[in-house]
Amino acid sequence: MHTLLNWAGLTLLGLILLLPLGPPAAFAAVEDLLLERGLISKEDWIKLKAEGEYGQEEQVQRLDDEFPIRLGYGGKGLEFSTKDGKYKTQIQWRLQFRYSHPEDSDPRVAKDFDDVQESSFNIRRARIKVGGHGYQPWLKYYFEYDWPSSNLLDWRVMVEKYKWLQLRIGQWKINYNRERVDSSGKQQFVERSIVNREFTIDRQQGAMLYGHLFRGTPADLWYYAGVFSGTGRGNPRNDDNNMMYMGRLQWNFLGRDLGFSQSDVEYTLKPTGSIAWAGVTNISNCTRFSSSGCGNLDGFPPSSTAGLGRFRLDQMMEEFAFKWRGFSVQHEFHWKQVKDTINQTKTNLMGSYSQVGYFFHNLLPIVPKPLETAFRFAFVDENVHIPDDVRREYTLVFNWFFAGHANKLTLDLSHLTNEDPTIAGTQTEERIRLQWDISF
Repeated sequence: MHTLLNWAGLTLLGLILLLPLGPPAAFAAVEDLLLERGLISKEDWIKLKAEGEYGQEEQVQRLDDEFPIRLGYGGKGLEFSTKDGKYKTQIQWRLQFRYSHPEDSDPRVAKDFDDVQESSFNIRRARIKVGGHGYQPWLKYYFEYDWPSSNLLDWRVMVEKYKWLQLRIGQWKINYNRERVDSSGKQQFVERSIVNREFTIDRQQGAMLYGHLFRGTPADLWYYAGVFSGTGRGNPRNDDNNMMYMGRLQWNFLGRDLGFSQSDVEYTLKPTGSIAWAGVTNISNCTRFSSSGCGNLDGFPPSSTAGLGRFRLDQMMEEFAFKWRGFSVQHEFHWKQVKDTINQTKTNLMGSYSQVGYFFHNLLPIVPKPLETAFRFAFVDENVHIPDDVRREYTLVFNWFFAGHANKLTLDLSHLTNEDPTIAGTQTEERIRLQWDISF
């Protein structure tokens, strides 16, 4: 009874002393003041201190539990998500700093091989990526903006409730061939091969059905079937009544899915590979596509003056990719026909690339673990009916991965050749490029 009265008196005295101290933050100093004035013992001071700290921790935990938003950082950047899992937003920045000599782009015609050499340094890409899901985890969205070109590159919504049947609507690099779909931040070389310019379908606006069938079996398949405006990135209208149609079938022949990313940075423990076939047909004023949208191949009139619906494009592609224990292979073969409906002419193009890479540390421990070496060969024949008009690329690359594809340094050395029937001999050019690619 005596102890109870003492505690009651101390509590009342504490409240009286606390009144002039102001807001709740002053509670932390009350027990110190009581101890200083000799009103409580050291043992009582320790008890009060412990109870106060426990109360503060309990209050912080309660506020954290009641706050509906989680903040974190993951593989796709800064993440904001609700605790019920229905909403998530991921924000990521990516920068590419590049030095090149004697030029950055691929020389294509005779004058490109004879022009003035120059050394250049530029910010090749500076992008912000925003993605996530809303309302349900399977209702996803994504958009990507490029600052140097001031272009909204991607914007799309995906309905992915079922693995076997999914829907994508918007603008994106349509799933035609692996080299183009692979992000520029997840490539094995500084840039895509010389094949890309002539054969890529690039970004289009439209809708696509796709799905993953027979997962984990020898019949593991991905299918893609899409319909698009067929006028390239940034063009909200079609130029005629014809649509672009695209189909792709990917067979993961070892029963394991192979994602769209180059180099075996993940050190794939089990052999994983895919074979794919794709086709596309389109009628428009475009003979090629790029991140700039609708364009023209060398020797064809610009899309702006070609006339609506002048060219019919029919393309086919075969693809192979494989990864295992630091070893990677990637290959594509392309065929393309351009039909000029005004002049009633047909031009057939053919091209291919093959690249192989390996982390030699797995074979020779003296080689640094983050170092990858790779080689690529590619060729483009812009008209199979004209002899001696083939361009070729031989590129050796060294990658140093600080943090996978999120932070890497790439050095590639290229030997480029050009055969032109209007000139004697073969033109050549040696090129060096050094690039730092970082995402955060």
